[in-house]
Amino acid sequence: MLATITRAATRRPLTVISLWTLFILLGFGLGTGVFGRLSDEVPNIPGTESDHAAQYLDGVDRTGESITGVVEGTAVSDPALHTQVARAVADVRAITGVAAVPDPFTTRGLTAEDGQALLIPVTLAGGLSDDEEERAVDAAAARIKQIEAPEVHVSGGPLLGKQIGERAQEDVKKAEFISLPVVLVLLLVVFGGLRSAGLPLVIAISGIAGAFLALFGFSHVTDISVYAIQVTTMLGLGLAIDYALLILVRFREERRNTDDVVEAVRRTIDRAGRIVLFSGLTVAVSLTGLLVFPSTFLRSMGLAVASVVVIDMLAALTLLPALLARFGAKIAPSRPRADREEGRVFARLAHFSARRPLAVVAVVVPVLLVLALPATGMKIILGDAKQLGTSTEARRLYDTVNAHFPPGTGVSPVTVVLKPGTSADMAARIRALPQTTGTSPLTDGGTVVDLQPTGSVDGKAATDLVKHVRDLRGGEPVQVTGPAARLVDFRTMLADRVPWSAVTVLIGILVLLFAFTGSLLIPLRTLLTTLLSLGAALGAVVWVFQDGHLAGVLGTEGQGALSLTSPPLIIAIAFGLAMDYELFILGRMRETWLRTGDDREAVVTGLRRSGRVVTCAALLLAVVFGAFMTGGFSAILQIGLGLTLAVLIDATVVRMLLVPATMTLLGRRAWWAPGPLRRLHDRFGVREEAPVQPEPARH
Repeated sequence: MLATITRAATRRPLTVISLWTLFILLGFGLGTGVFGRLSDEVPNIPGTESDHAAQYLDGVDRTGESITGVVEGTAVSDPALHTQVARAVADVRAITGVAAVPDPFTTRGLTAEDGQALLIPVTLAGGLSDDEEERAVDAAAARIKQIEAPEVHVSGGPLLGKQIGERAQEDVKKAEFISLPVVLVLLLVVFGGLRSAGLPLVIAISGIAGAFLALFGFSHVTDISVYAIQVTTMLGLGLAIDYALLILVRFREERRNTDDVVEAVRRTIDRAGRIVLFSGLTVAVSLTGLLVFPSTFLRSMGLAVASVVVIDMLAALTLLPALLARFGAKIAPSRPRADREEGRVFARLAHFSARRPLAVVAVVVPVLLVLALPATGMKIILGDAKQLGTSTEARRLYDTVNAHFPPGTGVSPVTVVLKPGTSADMAARIRALPQTTGTSPLTDGGTVVDLQPTGSVDGKAATDLVKHVRDLRGGEPVQVTGPAARLVDFRTMLADRVPWSAVTVLIGILVLLFAFTGSLLIPLRTLLTTLLSLGAALGAVVWVFQDGHLAGVLGTEGQGALSLTSPPLIIAIAFGLAMDYELFILGRMRETWLRTGDDREAVVTGLRRSGRVVTCAALLLAVVFGAFMTGGFSAILQIGLGLTLAVLIDATVVRMLLVPATMTLLGRRAWWAPGPLRRLHDRFGVREEAPVQPEPARH
């Protein structure tokens, strides 16, 4: 298959380049339309009680969503401000689609006790179409912002999602502006030439275009989270550079053996292309674990990110060979070096680990386990505007409310839906709860009871209140929804589906690694060492963002828990990236093993020849992930830090020390498989001849 693809790309390189150019233009043209289709409804899970209750309310509730304005900096008693606010409230009430706007001067709790701020909540009518809701929200927000005061901010409800989407777009542009020049400089250092350094960026741009186009396509069939833009773009950019780097390094090696550029391309794809193919499949399989979850967010992220991985893989296997066939003659071959000099630093590391394998394992494993310890106390929360950057509209509103109003002001209530048929006794018991703040009738005869928890929307008081009502109702037609209820359902979903997700991924990875290596023990060893680096990275994220250590260095603060979006994505993506580097190294080890049959030589030579590529790839990925940490989302900062640490720990400590040590301990058994599995691999697995010995250059 790879040979067929390579022949097509090298025979008609201009055609392949033209098709990819069209794809890139579509990505940056049509694909960027996804920015207007993002959703901030992360915790919604179809089929759960909170989702059923929310859908029920959509059909029978007279009111819809709400937004909130806050005015600060002028004394509430100022007559001029009073007049302006009164006029604004009257104008907003007259907007089509607005159901209610209370008078902040006569409604309890809407003016701050210090007299320096007031709130203007705007409730929309129920049953509005998306366009009607958007027009009403935009008109209401614009009118409130016309109030003349030092600080006027409007956010919440559908407006929050729009603001986050705009910030996401700004963060992506900023990250690309920072990362691409730095990556180019590093590639220049690695290759020493502009042509060689520029080709990985072309593949990276293809990956970004593919990310936008994939997300835009998926946005027509499912909700796409506001976090998807950063996550898919950072991964698409990073993996594209990884794959291009691997192929280019191998191409320059092959150019030492032949002056025929097309032949060098074909040899490159025959060897390095196999690694790229299996790496892409392995990363994609790692992400299929997200498809096991019923959460729309996790499923859409799994599909979108896996699609981007496949696009990067295809670009590396089709576009890059075409570019090399067309322009590769101008790329200088790598300088030949004696075996003792080529990759000597990595060879020394391999020799060190091979001579002292037990000592290396005895030191590295406990250190990684200690780093992973904080992950055992990991908590997840929905999060609120506190997770956003201080310059965002939503965060400014959040900070103003916290500064001038009692704790809990503005916290979304726990919504209890009393459907028709609920007994009078049960209705009375729920209304009698001390957290009750109000009731409202529904069009079908049911009732909504709002319960206001103390603390945050996703704190223990709120989630305990949800569980208490669900225990209290017995068999009555009573349902609980709202953010706290969604969080409870999300946590339950994770607990139920994580084992199935893990089994799905592990089976897929074991099958792919067995097909690639023909070994039973190497896949098992790979999984164990990868889990160590993953645990260490996740533990560090908990230590920083949950516990608050060094959070200020990253421009954020301790959250007391991680965003519910972060752990699943960090685990899925970091696991895939670790497999990426493992395959880079195993590919070279396998070549040497097939040629020599010497297990010790396979370890040393494999690391000698792959160490530079893995290190450079990890450094470039760290730059990409680090650039995305310049944004303001705490959730994206968590994902960025987790992936950066996972990549660096895995590519250095694990792959450079632990892998050669464990491979040495296994010895010849590393490449062993039972007879039936060996015959299965001989029939269906990846088979290749021992690498061809270098040919003299043709002149």
